[in-house]
This record gives sequence, structure tokens and C-alpha cells, in this order.
Amino acid sequence: MATAAMEINQKNKQSIFEQNQQEEDNENQREKEEQLWSWGAGTDGQLGTVRLQDELLPQLLNLPSLSSAGSVSILACGGAHVVALTSGGKVLTWGRGNSGQLGHGDMANNLLTPKPVMALESYFITQVSAGWSHSGFVSDEGYVFTCGDGSFGQLGHGDYRSHCSPVKVSFFVNKHVEQIACGMRHSLVLSKESSGTLLYGFGSGKRGQLAISTDRIKSVNTPDGTRGFDGVQIITIAANGDHSAALSADGELYTWGRGFGASSDFLSPQHLPSSSKFSKVVLGWNHALVLSDNGEVFMLGGNHHGKLSNPENTTLSKHLSGEAAVLERVPGLDGMKVAEIAAGAEHSAVVTEEGAIKTWGWGEHGQLGLGSTSDESSPRTVSLGDEVQHKDGTVRVYCGSGFTYAIRSPP
Repeated sequence: MATAAMEINQKNKQSIFEQNQQEEDNENQREKEEQLWSWGAGTDGQLGTVRLQDELLPQLLNLPSLSSAGSVSILACGGAHVVALTSGGKVLTWGRGNSGQLGHGDMANNLLTPKPVMALESYFITQVSAGWSHSGFVSDEGYVFTCGDGSFGQLGHGDYRSHCSPVKVSFFVNKHVEQIACGMRHSLVLSKESSGTLLYGFGSGKRGQLAISTDRIKSVNTPDGTRGFDGVQIITIAANGDHSAALSADGELYTWGRGFGASSDFLSPQHLPSSSKFSKVVLGWNHALVLSDNGEVFMLGGNHHGKLSNPENTTLSKHLSGEAAVLERVPGLDGMKVAEIAAGAEHSAVVTEEGAIKTWGWGEHGQLGLGSTSDESSPRTVSLGDEVQHKDGTVRVYCGSGFTYAIRSPP
């Protein structure tokens, strides 16, 4: 009898050991996997939570269709849709699709989970961008494709039609496109050519965001060369709202289009002098963030919804009308080196070198991830949950119009 009891006890111990081992293995596996969180506006399915509602706190996502496609190299967040690019050159989209911006061949109201864009399956995509209601994709062969709302000519196909599947922009067929940036109603394309890098604009130009003419252009539906970059090598471009921006190989910042703060619109690129060299620029509807080589963050504009970190400095963020806005260091980040920056329509996010996410600005939909709908005038730390704090690996952050994504990649 005693022997039988000992055997049962031994089996129970073995079962508990195996259960604990399985839980440990599962935890180790989770540590090795890429993890995605989303929060903020979600009524169009853009959060990937399968719930058509806003989320005030970060939600850890379970997206089998995305995880099975490989690790995410780029997330582009638009008005209410998301474009994911995997390390294997595949594209998946979800969220609002009523203008065809998802590229699945229909004008679906919304798509709750990531779905591969089959029209691009035969291409290796290297870069993607999401505008308010249109999307752009660049292949390793230098082709560029666009889909979604074309009512301002922002798709670049020579008409004002919308397209629900990605269409190759024929203007660039004999060029080698490196990047596309999609704004509210306009697009920028950076092309590498024998004479160097050239920049093109198309779509709405009424605020000067295309920089293709000394006059205000209502809209153009075919790409036209951007003026004002003679002798300048541009390496990265950005577009959002009616703003456009670029960084040169020397780390210099240029902006054009709608003015920031009280400054007037600029119909040609304006160089913003600074002692810093910049490595990244992102744009909102009324503000810009730039990241310097030494991990400092500067802001342009931002006197709406508390996007400017120090409200007392709003008057300092602008010069007299007709002059460029002034770059200001974002207060509240002193002593911290920043590795990543992102800008939504009217909110901002950064990731420090230690992997901490900080947000500020407009909070109506919970896009700050702080558990409330309040606006914040200075950076606040977002918690992704105790189970992921103080872990190795890299954290990236991406912002759309009223929503935010974070990706934690394993070491």
C-alpha cells in the first residue's frame, strides 16, 4: 500500500515538474517571439484587437496571420489603417479600407486582422507608407505602387481615380525608387538616378507641400520634380497633413508646405539651421519631431492639444510670419538618450535607449496609452505590463491618427 502511494506521489511530482517545465518553455518561446501592442482609436479595426473600440491601455496582440509571415521590419500607420512590411518583403494590411487603401481589391469598410496584399506577392517590397486614406509600396527593383483615395491625384497615375489594389506608377518604371511618403492628400517619392537622388511630388499642393512650383498648385495627378534641392543629396523623406520634410546626407533638415506655428506656408524647401545633425524626422498635422545623432529630440510647432512639451514655450516656437519656425528641444527628456521617434496627427511618442516608451499630446482616444483620454503636455512613460519590463531586446513605436503601436523584438 505504501509503495503504491509513493508511486502516485512520484507521478504527481513528475506531472508538476513537467507542467512547470512546459510553462517555462512557453515563457522562453514568448521571449523569443516579436510582440506587438496597440492602443488608442480602434473603431475601424486599426488596432488589430478584433474589437471595434478605443483602447486606453496597451493591448498585447495575438495576430497569427502576421506572426506566420515573419518579423515586422516596418509598420506604417495612416488615418485609420495599418500597413505591415515583413523582413521577407511581404505586405499585410488592416483597419479602414473604404477608399481601397488596404489594397485587397475591394472598398471594405474595415478589416479587423492583418491580411496579405496578394497583388504584391510576386514582388519583394522594401518600404511602405500610409497616408490618410492611401498607401504606397516600393519594391527592391525600384518600382513604386499606390492604392486608395486618388481624388487629389495623390496616387500619381495621371487621373483622379481611386484604386483598391496596388497599381504600379508608370512614371517611375525606368527610374529606381527608394522611398515613398504619403501625407494627408499628397505623396513624395525619392528616386535614385544617374544625376543623384531626385525628389518628386504629386497630389494636393495648395499649401506648397509638393514644392514643384513658385505658385500655389491645387493638385497634380502625375509626379513632378521638387525644386530647391540642387546640390543636396536627400536620403530620407516624410509627409503628413499638408507638411513635407527631408533629411540630407549631411544630417540637415528641410521642411516645406504648411507652416508650423504662426509661420506662413512655404512653397519651396526651407533649410532649418542647427548645430545638431539629424538622423530621423517625423511629421504630424501641426508639428514635427526630429532626432539628432546624439539622441536629442527637437520639435517644430505643436501648440495644439499640448503637443509642445513645455506650454510656456509655445510663443518661442515661431518667428514672425514669413519666417521658418524654430527648432526647440523637447523638455522632459533631459538626461535621456532617445533611440526612436514617432508622430501621430496630434500626439508624439519616443523610445529611450533603455527601451522606455514616452508619449504626450492629444489623448482623446487613449492614444497616449496612459489609461485615460486626457491630453498631456509633457512626456509620460507608458507601461507595457510587468511581464515585459526590464527585458532585453529592442522597442519600436509607430503612430497613426489617434492610435499607437509598439513592437518589442527579441535580442
